[in-house]
Amino acid sequence: MTERGFTVTSTEEVMVRVGVPKGSFYYHFGSKMVFGQAVIEGYAEYFEAKLDRLLTDRSFTPIDRLRNFVNEATRGMARYAFKRGCLVGNLGQELASMDDVFRRQLEKVLRSWQKRFAQCLQEAMEASQLPKDADVNALAEFFWIGWEGAIMRAKLQRSATPLDQFAEIFFSRVIGQPVAPKKKI
Repeated sequence: MTERGFTVTSTEEVMVRVGVPKGSFYYHFGSKMVFGQAVIEGYAEYFEAKLDRLLTDRSFTPIDRLRNFVNEATRGMARYAFKRGCLVGNLGQELASMDDVFRRQLEKVLRSWQKRFAQCLQEAMEASQLPKDADVNALAEFFWIGWEGAIMRAKLQRSATPLDQFAEIFFSRVIGQPVAPKKKI
């Protein structure tokens, strides 16, 4: 689904790929929509664990934790030749106008990610890496709006350039931190 989308991916493809009989699939999920909701929930749990690991690693400054996320996500996209993106972003573009249940679920996931970023930005403010009057919630929301757009462009261009451009502008101009070379984490 990260490559082809929800609508194009058939339940039959999923069943064949994971080796589950049709009856078992429909017994457990009931419908493709219920399956889609479970996929979003599972992806959200996986990604939130990744965010928690990166954004709470006290061996890095708060701003470097954010950079570490950007660097790891960029490497992840490169690993799949920029053909995969963020499942939540992909499904948001594909399903938001089709179904309110998916739209609300995806928005909830994005808000959860924003909250984690806002917490890290709050720590950055407390560590004097951001001005004391910084609106960390607005900055976190801005990050995710721009980052998801950068992911879409990276898929279109099959290149890290949009991700790098967004990160450079976010860190140097939006939050006023000097651009740092990418660190291996």
